[in-house]
Amino acid sequence: MTDPAVSREARRRLRPKPLITLLPNMLTVLGLCAGMTGMRYALDGRWSLAVGLIIAAVVFDGLDGRSARLLKLESKLGEQLDSLADFLSFGVAPAFVIYLWVLHDVRAIGWALAMLFATCCALRLARFNAELDDPAKPAWMNNFFSGIPAPAAAGLALTPMVGSFVFGEEIARGWFLNAAVIVFVAVMMVSRVPTYSIKKLRVPQTFVIPTLLAGGMLLVFLVTETWATLLAVGCVYALALPVAWLHSRRYAAAAGRESGEDAPAEGEGESVAAATSGAETREDGRIVQIDKNRKV
Repeated sequence: MTDPAVSREARRRLRPKPLITLLPNMLTVLGLCAGMTGMRYALDGRWSLAVGLIIAAVVFDGLDGRSARLLKLESKLGEQLDSLADFLSFGVAPAFVIYLWVLHDVRAIGWALAMLFATCCALRLARFNAELDDPAKPAWMNNFFSGIPAPAAAGLALTPMVGSFVFGEEIARGWFLNAAVIVFVAVMMVSRVPTYSIKKLRVPQTFVIPTLLAGGMLLVFLVTETWATLLAVGCVYALALPVAWLHSRRYAAAAGRESGEDAPAEGEGESVAAATSGAETREDGRIVQIDKNRKV
């Protein structure tokens, strides 16, 4: 005989869903398709379109998670799909595009660097998922990522190519420069170096209007001077990496001082233990003295 609870669950799964509930996963799929299409344009040598589509994947990645949280549509399917899309769009696609652009000049070395980047991206995403609900994570680390997140890593890896769109290919297309950037970003992805996270960023009340103005100006520059603006954003993010590390050290030091104040002084714990060594705790939480001569 069929379990009624199982039947209800089966009917619930077959029930038509409102289109809005598919929005987060649709955005994730759009990001995945953008990354794959960027690879296709790279095969044709249309570099600006290839980079633009990977940047579009970054935008879709920023929208899918926020829309899921806003609409309260977070799911295990969405989490797994997001990780797979991130690996393709920010691990495989940038490495493939850069290899076709310049790293193929050094053949096996260039391919090894492309594989290094993609592998480090996969490891970074796997570690992020494994540590998502880590209870041992200190509270101050909520303001930081551990290592460079995958979307930012893709943007940094493509920075020399973006620079070539602005200043020409004479310097930016050198294989050694691109190899150095690839290795640095790959190592930073799997490192434990704290980097800024804007998820918990709070804007003080006095800076609300200046922040809105800055956002509007950034949008204007993105429309009018797209590549120069993206290059500037990438350089600012790279310069912010050591600042984030120093900032995290201050947070860690402050947390260490607070934990030191809460911990018992040296010898204090021993005295408490000695005072209660001849006591037992009752179920109501009170401590009563044990009569050592009492017969059991």
